[in-house]
Amino acid sequence: MPLILETIVTTKNADGSGWHLVPFGLIRENDGYIVAPFRPSPTIDNLESHPFLAASSPADIRVLAGCVTGRRGWPTLPCDRIEGVRLAACYAHSEFEVVDVAGDQIRPRFRCRLVHAAAHLPLIGFNRAQAAVIEAAILSTRLGMLPPEKVRSEMEYLAIAIGKTAGPAEQEAWEWITAKIDAALGTGTPWHPDKQPHEETTR
Repeated sequence: MPLILETIVTTKNADGSGWHLVPFGLIRENDGYIVAPFRPSPTIDNLESHPFLAASSPADIRVLAGCVTGRRGWPTLPCDRIEGVRLAACYAHSEFEVVDVAGDQIRPRFRCRLVHAAAHLPLIGFNRAQAAVIEAAILSTRLGMLPPEKVRSEMEYLAIAIGKTAGPAEQEAWEWITAKIDAALGTGTPWHPDKQPHEETTR
């Protein structure tokens, strides 16, 4: 199985109007990375027009949740080596150039060469609620591909980590995603767990 890194990818809009932010999994392959969007995708149009991208690891998980729920106006900064922008509040970012494209009617694969990478903020530790938000965000983009029962069961399980380890940012991100899923499935089930005290024995 490939190594996939969940990031916020930024590409230049094909019409030159600005920049497109989207959560994206970078696929590690040999000494490079693959970006493989499903059609239709603005990212495909953007990379065909301007074959460069930046990938940022967000310091605020609400950025990832926001991008999948229509909240895209997050601050950015210019990239160092390519014409592009990266997420302003990020632990690190990498800049890539597209060096090859494997065309496909469903999911073209853009092979990218790493041009530059930089760290910006210290990462003190990992947080289970942030991981739960990432998984929920991915689920929210696949509502047309997964059975509702699977989505419900996955969300119920992920809610455990939210209830035990979420801070205010993680809770708000979770609310955005659950609202989107509730609206699509019509369940009326918010999956908002009560905040539980963290204890080593509950892991």
